[in-house]
Amino acid sequence: MRFEHVLVVGAGQMGAGIAQVVAASGRQVSLQDAAPGAVERGLAAMRRSLEKLAEKGGADPTEVLERVEPVGEIVPADLMIEAVVENAEVKEEIFRRADEKLPEGAILASNTSSIPITFLAAATKRPERVIGMHFFNPVPVLTLVEVIRAVQTSDDTAAAITELAEDLGKVPAQANDFPGFVSNRILMPFINEAAYALLEGVAEAEAIDTIAKLGFAHPLGPLALADLIGLDTCVAIMDVLHEGLGHPKYAPCPLLRRYVAAGRLGRKTGQGFFAY
Repeated sequence: MRFEHVLVVGAGQMGAGIAQVVAASGRQVSLQDAAPGAVERGLAAMRRSLEKLAEKGGADPTEVLERVEPVGEIVPADLMIEAVVENAEVKEEIFRRADEKLPEGAILASNTSSIPITFLAAATKRPERVIGMHFFNPVPVLTLVEVIRAVQTSDDTAAAITELAEDLGKVPAQANDFPGFVSNRILMPFINEAAYALLEGVAEAEAIDTIAKLGFAHPLGPLALADLIGLDTCVAIMDVLHEGLGHPKYAPCPLLRRYVAAGRLGRKTGQGFFAY
């Protein structure tokens, strides 16, 4: 499948990035978000990103953005990629509505970081055409796409999404449908343990991240990475891991919960483990 028209639901950091790479591949994109002003903010973020890439020889920002159409509701398309808040009930409702609106042959994909794809597939009448397509932040820069098959996902659906990921310039890697998949089952406990190290006074935040960056050759320390992802998203993913896998090691660090309760969500609010 070529997927000439892609609907992206969610215009936040991830959704805007996904819309950008899909539009840059020459496809038409419909961008939808129920939050007031979210699509406009997403388009502005896309323009900033495209302008930076254009300085390095990337595509013309205006040309790419002309292929992105803001829409007020879910519209028919060849493919939906959902990239909303990491909440199972919210995603389930989007999949139900998309199942009603999109053509019978369309594929429904989720950018979820941790929620089982089988759960989302069960909310539709086309479970064989539901799949996980987990991009990484920043989407225009990082090449990995984690492809997650639900129990019901057909071979044709998996092959079509793998081919699309490659056509977008990404490297697809398949993971089985367990909470957190591969990426966040490894990453989130790492971030969580760094938060515990800070909570318990093992070191200050800057030192923790410096040790991780230089000691492990990581481009970002775990606390700065948590700020980039969003501390609320980190807690949501840890909750899914904790509930789905049933091991206490996946319980979110109390410091993460405290910062989220205080509105310190990371880069998007200007304050998390660090100030921005």
